[in-house]
Amino acid sequence: MTGRRTTDGPPRPALPRTRYWFDSVIARGTPVLIGWLTLVCLAVVVPASMALVWADRRVPRTWSGQLVAVWATVGQTLKIGGAVGSPLYILISVLLALVALLFVSTLVGLITNGLNDKVLALRRGRSTVLEERHTVLLGWSEQVFPIVSELVVANSNRRRAVVAVLGPKDKAEMEDEIALAVGRLGRTRLICRSGVTTDPAVVALVSPETARAVLVLTHGGEDGDAQVVKTLLALEAAVRRRGRPEVVAAVRDGRHHRAARLAAGPRGRVLNVEDVTARLIAQTSRQPGLSLVHQELLDFEGDEFYTVREPALTGHAFGRLLLAYATSSVVGIVPAGGGVELNPAQDRILGADDRILLVTEDDDTAVLADGPLPVDEEAITAPGGSAPAAERFLVLGWNRRAPLIIDQLEPCVPEGSELVVMASGEEALRDAGRCARSRTGRMRITLHDGDITDPRDLDALDVPSFDRAVVLGYDATDAADRTAPGALTGDDRTLVTLLHLRALEEASGRELAVVTEMADDRNRLLAPAREGGDFVVGGRLISLLMTQIAENRHLADVFDALFSAEGDSLHLKPASHYVLPGREVTFATVVESGRRQGHSVLGYRLYGDARHGPAYGVHINPDKRERVRFGAQDSVIVLAREPMARAASAAPSLSQALPGALPEPAPGSRAGGDSKTAGAP
Repeated sequence: MTGRRTTDGPPRPALPRTRYWFDSVIARGTPVLIGWLTLVCLAVVVPASMALVWADRRVPRTWSGQLVAVWATVGQTLKIGGAVGSPLYILISVLLALVALLFVSTLVGLITNGLNDKVLALRRGRSTVLEERHTVLLGWSEQVFPIVSELVVANSNRRRAVVAVLGPKDKAEMEDEIALAVGRLGRTRLICRSGVTTDPAVVALVSPETARAVLVLTHGGEDGDAQVVKTLLALEAAVRRRGRPEVVAAVRDGRHHRAARLAAGPRGRVLNVEDVTARLIAQTSRQPGLSLVHQELLDFEGDEFYTVREPALTGHAFGRLLLAYATSSVVGIVPAGGGVELNPAQDRILGADDRILLVTEDDDTAVLADGPLPVDEEAITAPGGSAPAAERFLVLGWNRRAPLIIDQLEPCVPEGSELVVMASGEEALRDAGRCARSRTGRMRITLHDGDITDPRDLDALDVPSFDRAVVLGYDATDAADRTAPGALTGDDRTLVTLLHLRALEEASGRELAVVTEMADDRNRLLAPAREGGDFVVGGRLISLLMTQIAENRHLADVFDALFSAEGDSLHLKPASHYVLPGREVTFATVVESGRRQGHSVLGYRLYGDARHGPAYGVHINPDKRERVRFGAQDSVIVLAREPMARAASAAPSLSQALPGALPEPAPGSRAGGDSKTAGAP
């Protein structure tokens, strides 16, 4: 072991032997280490002190004088005084110096260790957040980044805005990931704390009882919803009898929604990710571009929903409110007793305690117009009375949301329409088959067994012959994803399918209106689709909804009504149904034309700009004095009741996701469940 030759080869190098010796000394404990350090120190200090004494011009001439000088230098260097006198005097002085040195060294070590422990504790995120009116995020998922990003925009005109994140990861790691994904935080200060969100003592670190809103993020995996429920229970235990913050949460599976609502308490709002996603997919599949409209309304960039109280308009009918603002679009009334009325009757009178729901840039931009807005009566038209033709829909893929999508789509399609489903996997085919057999309504459903990533299966469907297509992402827990060797999963399968659809479009020369569902918003940037295409990312959509509700709790009822199966919802209507095409008109003219049809107009989309970002032709809440010329393919964005909607199905409405007046679904019915109960007329 010391470098001698052995039968196995040449002696070991000196450097590894030295390292091994050093490690052995360290491992033998503190006394041995102190002894070696003393020897090494003396081996350096004594010769150096001798050299200093002999190099001095005033060096003593006698050996005794030189030894005394060396001793004084060594004593001063080692901080033991170097006193000169009798042996007893020297011994006592050295002893006192060593005691003082030991005391000072111990004190320095204790202070250093204490500071290090405090720094480590802070880096671990274990100190209590002493803030008020801050926003708390409990959990860690991909939702963190869009929520923080939206809160930064919402807080741009607010002083001392604070966002506190409690997650299971290291504090510094969370801060770095958010900084990389979000960028500059502006006036918003970010505080991260590390710990499990299911422990009330840990949840108390972010002071939820003094927060303006608490957002409980969704979790991935099969037990994700269970984590949300446990976090809500921990939050309730942490703030019990000390405060009632606004709580917004989300679950992925509708079966867990009731439990989450109970855990959230009376002030909690719990969204159902699958329910909201399915409704938006169904609406967008019939109206290309509608997902872009929702995106513009739900984020804090540009214009969004606000509620204002306007005493000057008290006693006026809703129809007169539509042209009361030049730079804001009125879309409803929030009654004093709660709830919301989207696009109410034109003769609905605004009460003294009612609030006006409108779309505007900020809450201080809702200013009444100075006078009557210009309306071109001669340019106003009315929609034609011809019945819409039957349509062919193609659904590629299958997941738990598919039955609910069909539930929402079927009552609104023209009579005689057809829906073709292509799916693979025993479980998906069985569920799709039950869904198809249970429907005897106005839309015929056909099922095909095939791989949506196989171009041969897509060719057999004659994809260009369809009017609209929906590409659904298979759930991560699908049996086909787990068992098929080398099979594409999740968004990877969706991206490959979009490539094949793009190739079929180019070969046929016909563009297909495609709505694509994705799990990860980052993959949307990789999608081989046309600019301005419709993508529905459930996680991001729910993140935007949660942030809007956290900033304004009254908007929960607005989104409940907006995404519900009944009532008025957003639509893209042909501009020719409102004004003459090719004629330059004020936007106030379009609003007035919509009022006469019972619609609330809040924007338009220009077909010529549909492929140019970032708005892709969508204009929300333009100035009503602005003049615009519409073409035959341009659209107007309105709030209106679906003309072909019929009685609500047994599928749960968004009132299941947000507390409201509508009842809970009957026992046994759920989103993505057995299609024998879902969607029955």
